[in-house]
Amino acid sequence: MTSLFGIAAIELLVMWALWLFPFMRKRFTGPKRQSNVMAHSGNWGLALETAGIFCAWFWWPGTTIPGSARIIAAMILAPAATVFGWLAVRDLGKQLRILAGLYPDHELVRTGVYGVVRHPVYASLFLMMVATGLLFARWPVLLLAVAMYIAGTEIRIRAEEGLLRARFGQEFEEYSRKVPAYLPFLR
Repeated sequence: MTSLFGIAAIELLVMWALWLFPFMRKRFTGPKRQSNVMAHSGNWGLALETAGIFCAWFWWPGTTIPGSARIIAAMILAPAATVFGWLAVRDLGKQLRILAGLYPDHELVRTGVYGVVRHPVYASLFLMMVATGLLFARWPVLLLAVAMYIAGTEIRIRAEEGLLRARFGQEFEEYSRKVPAYLPFLR
């Protein structure tokens, strides 16, 4: 069991690095595009999401290595989340932003994974956090992490969707009626 856990932990670290890569590349390379509209209220959501992710990584003293079901689930979720995240970045293209805001030439993306959920980056990050928690966190801590992440994501979604609603009006309303926010099949 220890060797499977070790393999899963290494895989998880690699998947986190791969998941983060397009965001780091965006942050540190290429021309900087200025937003003409920002939603700073989403920053509180980002803080809650970050706290949830931190909880998922926290290894309490005396925590035992999880069972094989949790390890295998983490080994499946992390690569799936990474692929979903990369697809989201690809589909979002030049609209990619770390914080909630709109560019002057912002477009409403509704194709690719954005046809499955309106916020696939949050969905993929949620899966990464769950995979991490399955490997490292005790159940109560993982549940706390999930609650914090969902609360933070709801704050960020409200901020972002307020901007999108103001810019795209009925077009965004129709999209939001048809496509769930970040958990597929749940409205």
